[in-house]
Amino acid sequence: MQAPSKNIERRLKIARGQIDGVLRMVEEDRYCIDISNQIMASINALKGINRDILKAHLEHCVTTSIESKDEAEVEKKMEEIIEVINTLSK
Repeated sequence: MQAPSKNIERRLKIARGQIDGVLRMVEEDRYCIDISNQIMASINALKGINRDILKAHLEHCVTTSIESKDEAEVEKKMEEIIEVINTLSK
């Protein structure tokens, strides 16, 4: 992975902590809206991490395949990106 992995790891651990906190809130029978707000915050954190990973993929992996002039590899990378876009747009 070409994204700065230490930064990604740190942010994923923070997101994991948020999710652990949500689980505790559910176990403690906390107010539904408070739980929902924390879930949305966790989702947003994960979306941000995913954006950074995809950005690094485009900047490194896709760029490298284009520079290699290997048409099969370029096509593969394009198909991967299209698949990700399709998943994100559901």
